[in-house]
Amino acid sequence: MIAKDLGRLEKVDLRDFWVTEAGDFTPWLAQDENITLLGAAIGIELEVEAQEKSVGPFRADILCKDVSNEQWVLIENQLERTDHTHLGQLLTYGAGLNAVTIIWIASKFTEEHRAALDWLNEITDGRFNFFGLEVELWRIGNSFAAPKFNIISQPNEWARSITSAAKTVQQGELTEGKRLQLSFWTGFKDYMATAEVPFKLPKPAPRGWMSIPLGRSGARLGVIASFWNNEQQTYDTNEIRVQVRLMGEHAKGLYAFLLEQKDEIETELGVHLEWYNPDDATVCRIYLSRPALLNNQEQWPEYHQWLKDKIESFYRVFRDRIRRADLIELDQNEEV
Repeated sequence: MIAKDLGRLEKVDLRDFWVTEAGDFTPWLAQDENITLLGAAIGIELEVEAQEKSVGPFRADILCKDVSNEQWVLIENQLERTDHTHLGQLLTYGAGLNAVTIIWIASKFTEEHRAALDWLNEITDGRFNFFGLEVELWRIGNSFAAPKFNIISQPNEWARSITSAAKTVQQGELTEGKRLQLSFWTGFKDYMATAEVPFKLPKPAPRGWMSIPLGRSGARLGVIASFWNNEQQTYDTNEIRVQVRLMGEHAKGLYAFLLEQKDEIETELGVHLEWYNPDDATVCRIYLSRPALLNNQEQWPEYHQWLKDKIESFYRVFRDRIRRADLIELDQNEEV
């Protein structure tokens, strides 16, 4: 047998890739694929709501939502060793934003700061979670550098609770409705496995929706199977829906940008859409829905086909438009 050469892992200086925290690392982390990587490291599905969020006279790096429960998640970044200043900022920002999960990312944690996070996790109740992560860059030979997040501190029993939640799903300790949702999405992901699409579906979960990034923070493509029929305002029939969900500080401006292209968008899709943007709403939606009977599993192939067709066309029609939008111009138009 001929021996084959193996590459050697080489650690890359963070500053070779991210020169500054605010100008380079924070915008990189806020991208959908990278915030997903961070979320996978700690077991939370995250959606970015804002970057450089104002907290009184200060500015927090990234503010997210925990998708599973809609609670606030605050992220503070350092490209060097942890210090007392950032620890104080974490607590100040967390209090000001009512964040229940706080994530501190640095190139290196001192033992004192790791112990401080461990202590905070010990003295606070289960509603509050503190994470400390060290970020590294690695490559093999001349390959692209790859990021790696290492957990230094996490809430008490966190790993065990995540494992327990996974076992709960595996062992079927769910309500009948949750089991139905999990089965529906498992079947849908299996159905989509044979399709060549430019996006990746998340892992099936016992809930009424899946979410796909649309190339910009605060913009998501939602795929929904709901027991509540929103059009008819009843549980007697159900609903499946595909929607563009716009959140965060640019939501209204981005919605207006898309609304200007309404006729063109609906012509490309070949359907009339519902455009939802009440004055007092912080989230805007553009969606298409149809009635369904989710308890009738014989109809699931038809529903899966409908959802597949619609998410493919929504992704094609909306993603490039959303990525091209000039946020500075959107904000100026919104102020006018």
